[in-house]
Amino acid sequence: MKNIEAIILDWAGTVVDYGSVAPTTIFVEAFKQAYDFEISLAEARIPMGMGKWDHIATLGKLESVASRWHSQFGRAMSDSDIDHIYQTFMPLQKAKVADRAMPIPGALEVINRLKQQNIKVGSCSGYPRQVMEVLVSAAADYGYQPDHWVASDDLKAGSRPGPWMALENVNALGIKKVANCIKIDDSAPGIEEGLNAGMWTIGLALSGNAVGLTEQEWQACSAEQKQQLTRQAYQSLYSAGAHFVVDSLADIETVLMQIDAKLSRGERP
Repeated sequence: MKNIEAIILDWAGTVVDYGSVAPTTIFVEAFKQAYDFEISLAEARIPMGMGKWDHIATLGKLESVASRWHSQFGRAMSDSDIDHIYQTFMPLQKAKVADRAMPIPGALEVINRLKQQNIKVGSCSGYPRQVMEVLVSAAADYGYQPDHWVASDDLKAGSRPGPWMALENVNALGIKKVANCIKIDDSAPGIEEGLNAGMWTIGLALSGNAVGLTEQEWQACSAEQKQQLTRQAYQSLYSAGAHFVVDSLADIETVLMQIDAKLSRGERP
């Protein structure tokens, strides 16, 4: 591939943590510990991909959550409530994230092949820096070391769905043309991030948040269940604006060749 300069990868559900399980379960636990307030796993997944403070704030505005919160506390969720949940979330997430640092099957092999073609590997996450420092170290023990990484609280401008983390990778990696980068993510905010940055985007339907099952849970599904979940996940990511959607990172190389051909013809995202 002669045109693609870099891929910008998400972390949980994209390269590590099949099903993007680590952040979801911790949101449920953080609400419970901080305020004895119940949220479901399905609700916790809705804003997935955003920075974690923004994720909690968005959960508080969901109609289902907001109505239960008002019933329980007699008021809307405040910034101080969000701060308290976030502060509760942080140590729980740091303790959990290393347990889910194993690469998703096929991910490392693809990344290594792309590096051999001089394609740079950037990355960013909805995790804040103190969580990322734990995850980056744990993932390195499995052999995953991107060329650069950015955390959700690193940049004054903010995080997803804004373009800033993706573009910080462009700066750090010395990319000549943003259109020669591909943002790869399993969540809608991550796809929007890539689009806002002016990059090609590839959604990952089965390995992350769009389905939200561990590899073992996915394998236990019936053929009919898998078909339905796959259809819903593809639709969700295409609806978010993804240029392409595939099952997992292991399946991106054919799409990268298509994008490389488009770039050769002068096409842009």
